[in-house]
Amino acid sequence: MAMDASEETLRRAMSDKQAAVDAQGNTVRDLKASGAAKADIDAAVEALNALKLEKSSIEKQLQATITGGSDVGTLSRDAFRQAVGNTLERRLFYIPSFKIYRGVAGLYDYGPPGCAVKANVLAFWRQHFVLEENMLEVDCPCVTPEVVLKASGHVEKFTDLMVKDEKTGTCYRADHLLKDFCKEKLEKDLNMDAEKAAELKQILAILDDLSAEELGAKIKKYGIVAPDTKNPLSDPYPFNLMFQTSIGPSGLIPGYMRPETAQGIFVNFKDLYYFNGNKLPFAAAQIGQAFRNEISPRQGLLRVREFTLAEIEHFVDPEDKSHPKFGDIAHLEFLMFPRTEQTSGQSAKRMCLGDAVYEGIVNNQTLGYFIGRVYLFLTQLGIDKERLRFRQHLANEMAHYAADCWDAEIECSYGWIECVGIADRSAYDLRAHSKVVIAPVKKELGLAFKGNQKNVVEALEVMDEKEAMEMKSILESKGEVEFHVCTLGKVVTIKKSMVTISKEKKKEHQRTFTPSVIEPSFGIGRIIYCLFEHSFYTRPSKAGDEQLNVFRFPSLVAPIKCTVFPLVQNQQYEEVAKQISLSLTAAGISHKIDITGTSIGKRYARTDELGVPLAITVDSTSSVTIRERDSKDQIRVSVEAVASVVKEVTDGSSTWTDVSWRFPAHSHVSIDE
Repeated sequence: MAMDASEETLRRAMSDKQAAVDAQGNTVRDLKASGAAKADIDAAVEALNALKLEKSSIEKQLQATITGGSDVGTLSRDAFRQAVGNTLERRLFYIPSFKIYRGVAGLYDYGPPGCAVKANVLAFWRQHFVLEENMLEVDCPCVTPEVVLKASGHVEKFTDLMVKDEKTGTCYRADHLLKDFCKEKLEKDLNMDAEKAAELKQILAILDDLSAEELGAKIKKYGIVAPDTKNPLSDPYPFNLMFQTSIGPSGLIPGYMRPETAQGIFVNFKDLYYFNGNKLPFAAAQIGQAFRNEISPRQGLLRVREFTLAEIEHFVDPEDKSHPKFGDIAHLEFLMFPRTEQTSGQSAKRMCLGDAVYEGIVNNQTLGYFIGRVYLFLTQLGIDKERLRFRQHLANEMAHYAADCWDAEIECSYGWIECVGIADRSAYDLRAHSKVVIAPVKKELGLAFKGNQKNVVEALEVMDEKEAMEMKSILESKGEVEFHVCTLGKVVTIKKSMVTISKEKKKEHQRTFTPSVIEPSFGIGRIIYCLFEHSFYTRPSKAGDEQLNVFRFPSLVAPIKCTVFPLVQNQQYEEVAKQISLSLTAAGISHKIDITGTSIGKRYARTDELGVPLAITVDSTSSVTIRERDSKDQIRVSVEAVASVVKEVTDGSSTWTDVSWRFPAHSHVSIDE
């Protein structure tokens, strides 16, 4: 990843200006030491101060360039994050699990409003994808036998590199330590020269591609130590992220808590294909819990050990990845970040999705269709479209079997966070669960290729059917074959004893093929956290002596759709409030009655902090007022009509502007916050 051109220019300017400041400082000292005239010294000091001011100006420009000018309002990222986090915990959206026992990192409980937001997000996900796209929904167990995850490659490859504090034994994820070091240096060391900054940026770009040895060498080179104790660290080594268990009382059947929901769909492919009338394309979907034993969980809901995934596996003919509904979303324009822009140091740019597919930036129509549908899903939830981008995986990030991959990344106070992955996984997953297609003999390959064994195994496993059957034929006739391993960049000799190849046929219209898979995978907790940040803002109280917190949730995801307040504690008003509550319940509208004696302004502030879109105030027995959260405007509506008006607005059939034209406005000067 090249450094942004403006950042590079500013860093060079900073370096030059610092040199000028140093030189002028030396001039001032020399003048003073030589007893020069006061006028000469004063002139030199004035020149030095002018240079310092120029340097300060460049520093501010550089800081803005590094942070992207994306601090929220006047708050710093850290202060904004703390304000959001404090509000979420205080109002019980979510809290650390097992708090009375000091908690466990990476585990969280959703409280009542958090549960409601999550349920609403998942309900909309089902509506937007499962129902509108006519998908087949399944629900598979969280406990998965080892044999399944061996076939999928998770037992061998689902690892992160870990380092240990050599004195305390505390574990850290190695790439995170290096990433944090590089980011902190880039953000805080404004005097760093452009060459050094480019070096650190390059490390960030290739971080996912570093081997254990390379990662360890970088950690040693930069003197990175344990963040808590400053003790030296061990060399990096792989740690499997799956929670291991055993199935049954004998303990003889090993298993794992699933690290993703997708494998449950893949192993049921034949049955789902039959259920769908033996026709392609079709899609299967699943919502469920997944588990990853993260080495050092952090960043709240963004990196946890148990989380909710919503995944889609769209099975398609590998020779026809067109989509009949692509035209419906081809016109969409949003921020896209192709790999060419990333590697040349440019920023994400607004692109038309249809053009991106037509120009080959996005590999095919089906992949493009799901990118568009994901964009619509996230923006309708309330994600700010200016802080949403689709970033294409770089070559070093791509799984060896993938044809093309894009991440929906949402910007929050932690930076750009991957929340949805949309991948064309080719036919890898279905091949993995075939009876036996390609079986490398790892012992023989290890003896022959030693440290390169893994590269050869992976290259063999991802051969397409034609290539594999050609190899099988040559091995049977000649006993060995020349084989190009792209990750090694050379040709190796494969002997018959090194691999077993057999063929399984799937026929459709007399053509043999393995379907490709397009997979959108949604991290629900990450989406919800970004939604919390994008929805949060503060505004002054009526007296101007405090800042009040507000979540501007769309009605679609708001935990409660409206509240009902008797203006004062009055038996008649409370009876009207109960009558309205019954009509709201009958209309299926979630709501809450607040008959506490606190002022109406404080009750408004409490519900604004929960993101409730509408508040009904009972101030007579025949009509009530409805207040809209963000504008604070109010209209007067009859008691009989109030439930239908609230339903219109909260189910999206009418906007607040629509209904406010039909009903008289109500002045709220006397009861506002």
